[in-house]
Order: sequence, then C-alpha cells, then structure tokens
Amino acid sequence: MKRALVVVIFFLLFSNLTFAQEEGLRLNLYGNFVFADKFDSYYDRGNGYFYSGRIEEGLQWGGGLEYMVNPAFGVELMYLRQDTNSPTRYRFVAGPDQFTNFDLAINYVLINPTKYFRVPGSPFEAYGGFQVGGVFANLRNPDNGRDDTATKLAVGIRGGGIYWASDYVGIKAQAQFISVVQSVGGGFYFGTGGSGVGVSSYSSIYQFGLGLGLTLKLN
Repeated sequence: MKRALVVVIFFLLFSNLTFAQEEGLRLNLYGNFVFADKFDSYYDRGNGYFYSGRIEEGLQWGGGLEYMVNPAFGVELMYLRQDTNSPTRYRFVAGPDQFTNFDLAINYVLINPTKYFRVPGSPFEAYGGFQVGGVFANLRNPDNGRDDTATKLAVGIRGGGIYWASDYVGIKAQAQFISVVQSVGGGFYFGTGGSGVGVSSYSSIYQFGLGLGLTLKLN
C-alpha cells in the first residue's frame, strides 16, 4: 500500500512539472469543527473486554505549508490537532460496568496532493484531493493519572473552495474526512499494557469536519 501511494504521488508530481507556470509557496491556516464518532468492541471481543463510547466533537486547528507545482496542482505538508474527550463504558468478562471520560489528544501529520480548479478572472478557486500520513494520539485516564500513546496510518479526502480577497490572501472553506487505518477492522488501538488506562480497544476513528481558514501566498 505504501509503495502504491508513493507511485501515485510521484506520477502526479511528474505529470504536472511539465506544465509548471507559477511555482510558489502558500501558508494555509485551518480551523475545523469535527463531529463526534462512536465506537464499540465489535472488532475486539476476543480479548475479554466489552466497551462502547465516543470521541466527542470539538475544534480541530492547524496549518500547512503548500508548494504549488503549477496553478492547478499543489502538495501540502499539514499539521492538525484536536483536544477532546472519549467517554467510555467498559467491563471485563465477569466484572461490573465501569465508566471513564478519557482525555484524548489527536495529532495528524499529513501530506495532501491537491488539484485546483479556477476559471480565469474569477476570484473563486475550487479544490479537492486525498490525504495520507500519520496520527499520533495520547489517551489519559483522569481517574488515576495514567496515560498511553498510539501511532497509526491515517488517510483522508477533502474538498472546498477559496475566495481570493486579494492577490495574496484567500479565505478558505472545506469539508474533510479522515480515517485511521488498522489491519483489523479499520480500527485504532488504545493499547494499555501496564499503564493502567483501564480499557484496551480497537476503536474505529472516522472524523468528519467542516471548517474555515486562510491561505497566504508567500511569493
């Protein structure tokens, strides 16, 4: 899968380099509202735990540095962060039901090949593309102060538009969908080990967000 992604990105870059006209850098700033997502123990019942919960909605913020290969194609290195909670009910096979409202910090580092569409003379520019990179998450149990971390592959798609208020400043609106990839069930693993977080889960993360931002041409 990784080799295929590298080939696709290389092909897109190579095919667009031959048409390069206005190379340059853009600084993109993002503020997204991310909707809540539920999870349960569907993919992980064999380990003796049963659980259900959700990743709460909240603000996701970040930025990206984008190299414009030409006016119709760019490649962006993006960072996004969300600080939220994950209220979860869980129990062991023969134990009582328990509840913990985990503190969850989600960090994405993504590469975004993006195609742009703009009518000459229009201040509006549409765009769309896919995303691939990593998610780095920290899960903390406020009941005992223990925490754990996880790193996984993330993929996504996005689309939106930019209104260019001037030659160098644009107002951006977009929709974005990111999924965390896991070999079993497309899930995300909060591994506890000896950390005492209190729940071990293959917890599917599918995050959909809507947001606004700014695009600044740097040259």
